[in-house]
Amino acid sequence: MNRTKMLDILNGPPKFWDIIIIGGGATGLGAAVEAASRGYDTLLLEQHDFAKGT
Repeated sequence: MNRTKMLDILNGPPKFWDIIIIGGGATGLGAAVEAASRGYDTLLLEQHDFAKGT
């Protein structure tokens, strides 16, 4: 998923998320993948590129 598509989702109609993860380092990415694979609507927020500081 590219940045434009992610922003379109966030700017679209209001959405309710089951899980919101702040921080896209190795642990945040792992948690987001696990939650999404279990069927939860998951939002991962990261200030910079994902896993940039890991």
